[in-house]
Amino acid sequence: MSGPLTGIRVFDLTRILAGPTGTQMLGDLGADVIKIERPGQGDDTRKWGPPFVKDAAGNDTSESAYYLAVNRNKRSVTLDVAQPEGQEIAKRLIAKCDIFVENFKVGDMARYNLSYEQIKYDFPRLIYCSITGFGQTGPYAPRAGYDFLAQGMGGIMSVTGDPSTPPQKVGVAVTDVICGIYSVVGILAALQHRHLTGRGQQVDLGLLDAQVSWLANIGLQYLTSGKVPQRMGNEHPSIVPYSVVPCSDGFFILAVGNDGQFAKFAEFAGRKEWAEDERFKTNPARVRNREECYRLVHEVTSQKPQAYWIEGLTEMGVPCGPVNNIDQVFQDPQVLARGMKVTMPHALSGKGTVDLIGNPIKLSETPVDYKLPPPVCGQHTDEVLRELIYLSDDDLRALRAKKVI
Repeated sequence: MSGPLTGIRVFDLTRILAGPTGTQMLGDLGADVIKIERPGQGDDTRKWGPPFVKDAAGNDTSESAYYLAVNRNKRSVTLDVAQPEGQEIAKRLIAKCDIFVENFKVGDMARYNLSYEQIKYDFPRLIYCSITGFGQTGPYAPRAGYDFLAQGMGGIMSVTGDPSTPPQKVGVAVTDVICGIYSVVGILAALQHRHLTGRGQQVDLGLLDAQVSWLANIGLQYLTSGKVPQRMGNEHPSIVPYSVVPCSDGFFILAVGNDGQFAKFAEFAGRKEWAEDERFKTNPARVRNREECYRLVHEVTSQKPQAYWIEGLTEMGVPCGPVNNIDQVFQDPQVLARGMKVTMPHALSGKGTVDLIGNPIKLSETPVDYKLPPPVCGQHTDEVLRELIYLSDDDLRALRAKKVI
């Protein structure tokens, strides 16, 4: 069965995380993604380890876990776009593509004669997606940008972590990941516009924009009230009790989202009277009296083990759950049932396979397809250049001699 983007081809000049996240998503949905890498070096993240894939002898290979995370369903072509011949080959490939994705600093593509302004008239149907730290416009546009900077500048670190500790970034490069996902949304919208009009366009993504966008309700708290949100650890600013709470053998998450759920929790906890107490009867009252509410909740929950609370509250329809380590995540029956861990063949792995994180999109008619494992650097160079721009063996040898490919 073909994916919904079957027949769409992507010229992928991205590396690190944000761009490759987006192009992997496009590949999972059926697009033919041509990943362009530097000859002899490849994507920077190939070297970002350990850990690396182990070969049959238990030695590290050239494939890092970081690289594997966002590079499946792509064909790797090594091409030096800094050389004029490389730029000419790039343009011949772009002519066969629907989408061009790049995540270089503003101005870098112009040095290679591949900026949107330089090629848009030659390829009027092309969807050209640029992912940068700060977007194509504004006073910060020329700056290099990274996830960590975007998290700091975009406010998320100011509301993450315990208030008694320094500001804390999120444990995953989440701004990169979200920006990559936004890039797919923009690309798909541009594809629909092209379907209606025949015209391509540029999709402009900035990490800082993406970070600000997902401040969501926290950002609106400030815009509505004028009060600057502060770090609250695991507590929710607008819902109580909604936090990590103690139990006799550790902790669990209690996520009471409405007054009915609080009444059920109070009943199961043996404190039915809480649901009628004016201090706790409604969520606004619980928010106003959060310290006392949490003090009483902690007193009760700390007397029983985690399993008691999770099993009993789940049966009553009160949202709760464990705080899993990463190993527990990939052993969770729900995670496995939903296909969020996938195994694919890999030539360099001593096991013959690598485990990857699955795509969360479930489509009833055109499900995602895991066709290609993350490629070895340049694995598909000859295949793609023969198939798309009809280069001969002599052409390929000559280009290799010049280190163009």
